[in-house]
Amino acid sequence: MQRSIFPILVVGLFASPIASAQPASFASPGQGFPPQVMPATPPMVVMVPAQPATRRNLGGGFIEFLFGERGPQPQVMPVPDSYPNAAPDPRPIYANTDPAVDPMLEPPGPPIDPRFLRQEVAYDGKEEPGTVVIDTPKHFLYLVEPDGKAMRYGIGVGRPGFTWSGVHSVTVKKEWPDWTPPDEMLKRQPNLPHYMAGGPNNPLGARALYLGSTLYRIHGSNEPWTIGKNVSSGCIRMRNVDVIDLYGRVKIGTKVVVQ
Repeated sequence: MQRSIFPILVVGLFASPIASAQPASFASPGQGFPPQVMPATPPMVVMVPAQPATRRNLGGGFIEFLFGERGPQPQVMPVPDSYPNAAPDPRPIYANTDPAVDPMLEPPGPPIDPRFLRQEVAYDGKEEPGTVVIDTPKHFLYLVEPDGKAMRYGIGVGRPGFTWSGVHSVTVKKEWPDWTPPDEMLKRQPNLPHYMAGGPNNPLGARALYLGSTLYRIHGSNEPWTIGKNVSSGCIRMRNVDVIDLYGRVKIGTKVVVQ
């Protein structure tokens, strides 16, 4: 009995796949011809777009080698901090007289009369090129140029009782100067600070040109709406953008004529 079982088992093992390979579709029974194998319907093919490869976290080592996806993996490129082809800001610092460009130099406020905006004009006076001429009654400062021209700036001047005239020269130039009110001013206005460091809130503004040995200066202002008015204690006020322009044009020793 034991010898007869082995051939049966072997036949059973090899017969099973042969039987399973027979097609499942036959002609309907009861027809006048023997059953036939019907042609199989070709399988439907569905095209699926390729999906980006993902990497499972299998812990590495031998398990990763057996079951992990091999081949090139997608790389995540970092976002650049800057773009080399980006256009730089075309606005030069201090070059535009539009107050909206740089609030630090000129805070918003009432508009300035267009007459007091910086402009080149004809000049027929007697002063030599390079001289600064201050026309106190008309609130203009002229920097005389060659060929009968001058650069004209609007200014604020001394209030009644504080105007003056004379000839001096530029003895000191300072950028963003500190301010120490003189004793005479502190007596008139005791609430003033005794010292203020240079900066946008300093009443001397962005630049100052000191005149001779006097207490007077040509300086900027954090109140540009006072240009064209009699407001100071004798100093000559300018817009910050204008005093920066003038500061770059004059030198120590420049003659200043105050009329």
